Amino acid sequence: MYRICFVCTGNICRSPMAEVVLRARLVDEGLDTGIVVESAGTDGWHVGDPADPRAVAALNAAGYPAAPGDHAARRFTADRFAGYDLVIALDRGHERELRRLAPDEAAAAKVRLLRSFGGPDGAAGVELDVPDPYYGDDGGFADCLEIIETALPELLRTVRARTGAVG
Repeated sequence: MYRICFVCTGNICRSPMAEVVLRARLVDEGLDTGIVVESAGTDGWHVGDPADPRAVAALNAAGYPAAPGDHAARRFTADRFAGYDLVIALDRGHERELRRLAPDEAAAAKVRLLRSFGGPDGAAGVELDVPDPYYGDDGGFADCLEIIETALPELLRTVRARTGAVG
């Protein structure tokens, strides 16, 4: 098994959206066996809460299967590093916190920023943070989803290279 965890702040907006989108892409490309995708938050404010309804609505509007009850927020702790091959931070604050939590250099080396995978234009010159839509309107969730989708082709290439998967 190759295990991936997306990490944002509370695990109710950005990281569950990225989890749903990557799972769907893995299914679309026939890569859904042997790869586990999960998400967590750097803080524990929302532990046990479902995904934000606005995140679910943005996912559904884009054709992704999601329901609030499909997700329960959890916190990423140092002991979780052992269970993942790749830990993907949604912004640089999350990246710093994850590297601080890492019990050793091998764990810290698992941390990557989602947007560092790039997109059609590559990562050069692109803002690397996925903006937090929580305090904004519904449009922020659609924008967040678009940013996540843009990074996925290169993330999928990375997963294929690391797992030897073909699809």
